[in-house]
Amino acid sequence: MKFFFAFFLLITSNGFFAISADFIPVPAADIVRHTYYTLSYNEQFEQANWVYYILTDSMAINSGEKRKNNFKIDKLVLTGSAKSSDYTKSGYDRGHLCPAADMGFDPIAMEESFMMSNISPQSPDFNRGIWKELETLVREWAKKENKIIVVTGPVFIANKGSIGFDKVTVPGSFFKIIYDTTDEPKLIAFILPNAKSNRPITDFAVSTDEVERLTGYDFFSELPDEQETKLESLVSLAGWFEGYASEEHTEKPNQPLSEPINSDFNFYLILVLIIFIVILFIALKGRKRR
Repeated sequence: MKFFFAFFLLITSNGFFAISADFIPVPAADIVRHTYYTLSYNEQFEQANWVYYILTDSMAINSGEKRKNNFKIDKLVLTGSAKSSDYTKSGYDRGHLCPAADMGFDPIAMEESFMMSNISPQSPDFNRGIWKELETLVREWAKKENKIIVVTGPVFIANKGSIGFDKVTVPGSFFKIIYDTTDEPKLIAFILPNAKSNRPITDFAVSTDEVERLTGYDFFSELPDEQETKLESLVSLAGWFEGYASEEHTEKPNQPLSEPINSDFNFYLILVLIIFIVILFIALKGRKRR
């Protein structure tokens, strides 16, 4: 029975990829295709630019495959992928882009999730904290929506140096975009700094346009133009998080990846300048009277 279910998932998921293959981000260079996910490998930074996969309710529900923790060099990367040893004693986790927990429905899927091409250096507090929280949410959304498309990867801005013999870049942030393909499609995107955070996930929701601006990739370009423009330009939490009405589509301004300059400092600086101008005005007026 288990074999039949695995075979069924393999056939249906391949069908899903055939249907949704055009949603792969562009430009699409150095593509590596595994059974259940596809990635674009970045030789300069020794990790994926992005990882693309489909997650269904059946996959998320039937996730009983035991985690193996067997990290392997990805032999499909022609230039050679990073090695597990690059991360040893680096202070960074071997962070999954396509999570192992998403691939627990099948032994092949679980094994392939530990390919080093699917791994990026992540702060332990980030990987085991807010990133894990978002990954759990994605699985819940897959169960609810029947089928979602996930694109995830690093944002190479404000990077934190490199690790290991292969000089694997430590990204400053990570993004995740989730597309619900139901009759009323919806799209949500996140950018999270590669650091510990106690803030709610919703604080990190951004427009897909913002992710495109920061990464240089065009996501879901095969959607009809009008639909793509509408979905990608807005930040809508409705349908994803409880407590948000369906008509709530609010556009958010571009947010910097680094911490903004203290707004209190700016306020007091402007206040001091205003006071100085007022004093100068009074002083000049007093001179004229003399």
